[in-house]
Amino acid sequence: MLSKAKLKYLNSLKSKKFRQKYNNFVAEGDKIAVEILESAQSTIGESQISVEAIFALPQWLERNANLIRPFQNVTTEIDNATLKKISNFQTPNQVYIILKQIDFQLNKTIIENNLTLLLDGIQDPGNLGTILRIADWFGIKNVICSQTCVELYNPKTIQSSMGAFLRIPTFRYDLVEFCHGFDNLPIYGAVLGGKNLFQSDISKKALIVIGNEGNGISDEMLKKLTHHIEIPANGDAESLNAAIATGIICAAFRNL
Repeated sequence: MLSKAKLKYLNSLKSKKFRQKYNNFVAEGDKIAVEILESAQSTIGESQISVEAIFALPQWLERNANLIRPFQNVTTEIDNATLKKISNFQTPNQVYIILKQIDFQLNKTIIENNLTLLLDGIQDPGNLGTILRIADWFGIKNVICSQTCVELYNPKTIQSSMGAFLRIPTFRYDLVEFCHGFDNLPIYGAVLGGKNLFQSDISKKALIVIGNEGNGISDEMLKKLTHHIEIPANGDAESLNAAIATGIICAAFRNL
């Protein structure tokens, strides 16, 4: 049994306000928990992954006894009823981990020599998580979120990223100011009337702007674009989901 104070603290982490206050976040489920704990152990001395607490069902703890050995002092066995009380999801999955928010360091040289995604007002946490997963798949080295993007540590973002949040340095900036620091890089953005993506001159070193789900790229960022591109349509759909569009664009830039 967890104390009332502990339950209150754990439930407070469902709120962005308290995740920011305590500088931590929650990850849930067997697969993501295993990946987190393996990553934390494999990069000891280098890793920014800091595990604050593990709460898990007895069968999960037994099955992962070797994995959790270095974290025994922060591990608590709980039952299904308790897991359901603290979980962010209607169907909890065996294990609940609290981690410190990851302090990635921006590396200007890496950005100048690679592709970087600039997310301009992405609001859906599932979309943000999926975009991180896409970036991970295509070897995109950094993701830059505007100040109006959904929070990186929203539980749905963490869940849908499938562990990509561990590997893709993700930052929050004013995008216009960020671009000022990389005047040498071309800036691509998908807009209506842009040049066919598959017929465009594509750079291996660039900033790629992904716009808001409903309103697209903001006026301020439209002025910063050096290349207007468009994903050609062959059907009657009005628009593409932001994450799907990101996947198509990244595939084109990787010449797949």
